[in-house]
Amino acid sequence: MIQFENNVFYLETENSSYWFRISPYGHLETVHYGKKMERCDLEGLLVKRTAQTGSTVCYDEKDLLYVLDNIPLQWSGNGRGDYRYSPCEIRMPDSSFTHDFVYQSHKIERGSKSMQSLPSALDGNGDAETLIINLKDINDVSLDLYYTVFPSFNLITRRAVLTNNNENPLEIRRLMSMMIDLPDRGFDMSTLDGSWIKEARLHKKEISYGMWVNESTTGASSNRHNPGFLIAARGAEEDRGEVYGFNLVYSGNHFGFVQKSHLDLIRIGIGMSPHCFSWDLKKGESFETPEALLSFSDRGFNGLRSNMHGFINKCIVRGEWKEKERPVLINNWEADFFKFNRRSLLRSARQAKKLGVELFVLDDGWFGDRNNDSAGLGDYRVNTKKLPGGIKSLADRVRKLGLDFGLWFEPEMVNEDSDLFRSHPEWALKEPFREPVRGRHQLVLDLCCKEVRDYIVENVGKILDEAGVSYVKWDMNRHISAAFSPSLKNQGEFYHRYILGLYEVLARIFSPRPHILLESCSSGGNRFDLGMLCFSPQIWTSDNTDPVERQEIQGALSLLYPLSAMGAHVSASPHQQTLRQTSLSTRFNTACFGLLGYELDLKFLTSAEKKEIKEQISFYKKYRKVFQFGSFSVIGTHKDNQKHWQCSDGRTAVSGLFQMKAKAADGHSILKVKGMKENALYDVETKPQRLYIKRFGGLIKHVLPFSLNPDGLVLRTVNKYYALWDCVEKYRASGKLLDYGILLNNQFMGTYYNNRTHLWGDFGSCLFVTKEAVQ
Repeated sequence: MIQFENNVFYLETENSSYWFRISPYGHLETVHYGKKMERCDLEGLLVKRTAQTGSTVCYDEKDLLYVLDNIPLQWSGNGRGDYRYSPCEIRMPDSSFTHDFVYQSHKIERGSKSMQSLPSALDGNGDAETLIINLKDINDVSLDLYYTVFPSFNLITRRAVLTNNNENPLEIRRLMSMMIDLPDRGFDMSTLDGSWIKEARLHKKEISYGMWVNESTTGASSNRHNPGFLIAARGAEEDRGEVYGFNLVYSGNHFGFVQKSHLDLIRIGIGMSPHCFSWDLKKGESFETPEALLSFSDRGFNGLRSNMHGFINKCIVRGEWKEKERPVLINNWEADFFKFNRRSLLRSARQAKKLGVELFVLDDGWFGDRNNDSAGLGDYRVNTKKLPGGIKSLADRVRKLGLDFGLWFEPEMVNEDSDLFRSHPEWALKEPFREPVRGRHQLVLDLCCKEVRDYIVENVGKILDEAGVSYVKWDMNRHISAAFSPSLKNQGEFYHRYILGLYEVLARIFSPRPHILLESCSSGGNRFDLGMLCFSPQIWTSDNTDPVERQEIQGALSLLYPLSAMGAHVSASPHQQTLRQTSLSTRFNTACFGLLGYELDLKFLTSAEKKEIKEQISFYKKYRKVFQFGSFSVIGTHKDNQKHWQCSDGRTAVSGLFQMKAKAADGHSILKVKGMKENALYDVETKPQRLYIKRFGGLIKHVLPFSLNPDGLVLRTVNKYYALWDCVEKYRASGKLLDYGILLNNQFMGTYYNNRTHLWGDFGSCLFVTKEAVQ
């Protein structure tokens, strides 16, 4: 709901209030953003201006207390006394850098408003409203600020559109999507940082005087710093405390900042990175920023999760796969790399079908002379030495086995050892007079160039149609360097033009083929962002498939993104990224909190492992909708070596209890199930999982009447075909008890195996299913 009364804008969601007013001089002054308030409280929420401060520049000498540097604003200019970081840096038509945008008019419209050049949020629940405020500078330059309120998601989006009405041109050097000033209430900032195979590590820092920056300059939204970040009241917990979330619907370089002023005002902004950015506007031209998301929760981090997850599933993801259950897939990459042929692929597909897999994905190496990562990128001729009969023949055969067929592409890249590069070396990014720099033996294609975009659209589309592909993994395996395009007069436009070109290519390929499930990938999570989720309903979360690492990655990403966005695979152990050994059960228990896939060589599985995987897939399918679209929560635990996750649709909940390092003779664990009706009865049961004989090592000889070598032939053979069952617990409990917590059976304490004792050990885990009891 949006209302305007007595020069105050009231933006209301179900559980938050966002208020600001027009000051006497036409600036937009923040009143409040946070917990839902009554309008009678407005005066008590205002930042006061009752004392004159030294070393300040007055906006107007008639009012010595009106100092822009001391006022919480919705947008700030330059050169008029506000010395905090400005959301914009513009060389104005008068050649100065001074700009002062003041209120002219506003209008309120129903629904969300689409953008000219960029993807933006849809009105998913039909209750959105948009406020458009027109501000103007004396240079005859106008700034439109868009505020769209999504009440049921407790979420507001913001963006800006700058228009030059002056006869002379202007130059944009920085233009953020939003800015807001809030009084400090003791905040911490949390960011998701990392790199390849260690994406989205959660880092928290106290907001002190000065400025924190969360930025990408790699040409993508980046695995180094995800565009989303959080501001939380100090001491906020999973279900308690005030938390703000900010994110950007954009896939390129981004810039988020938090600045604490000398008077304890916190300035928060997010938008495109100003790194190497320059954009000229002639008379009548406009520039629109990407859309920014703002959300507030007074129910801790889980409250923010609920806001963000619901909004993304309803308002960001679109097309046929919106809120549609995603298939269980097998990807051949970790099993084969580049070494495969038609026979080996079909053997894997047959085995996968028997296990319950629904989609077979052929990864890298199917085209050109692609036998390693130094050749073939840019070419789309099928490697008939590996695949006689071509892709269509293979795809038809896979479908005949009862599986859908998916294919990997890396269309934005080119190897110098390729037919494309030999024909069009000018299509690869390279500055004049410099040698190109390479990553993974490849160069980046110039998506600013129309001919390049046309080439990709034509050739990818041709393969998709010929083979009847139903799933695409779209990869981008290096950062951008040599950001220069001969097609541009102003190279400061390059990074943004590249992203606009990418969005155009994706729209042209997949809009006519809405049945195709697109999974974005960029060396794993190098482009995990809301912009890509407007085109690809899911994203490959990380090339790291170690479940212990994935618990960190997926857990942190869940603060801002739903599980329905996260591709998660079960791989072979020891894991290729860490050499860590983990149980098959923990690998599944982690991956099922996401979009389940398998990425291992099936021919090396034992009979016992195949049985377990078949059971896993059957279990996942049964609760797939709960995992993919249920409400996800992180539940606090009294143990510092355990994590507790939960997915629930309100009637059924699946809980995952994950242990890090085991402790000798450890005490009890507690299972809490949140969100159930307090007075209703529920049945709780452990998902059965297998324990392999090799797990017991030398202990096995103590339960046998004779001595056997733990690594010998007999026990190795037994391990292939036989497994014990881990402890299964069953309870009938009230919702009140579930909220309080059930005391679970003991873990192994150094002696005496029995089927009522959990044998988790290091990195062990188990799942619990909670359902309404049938009376």
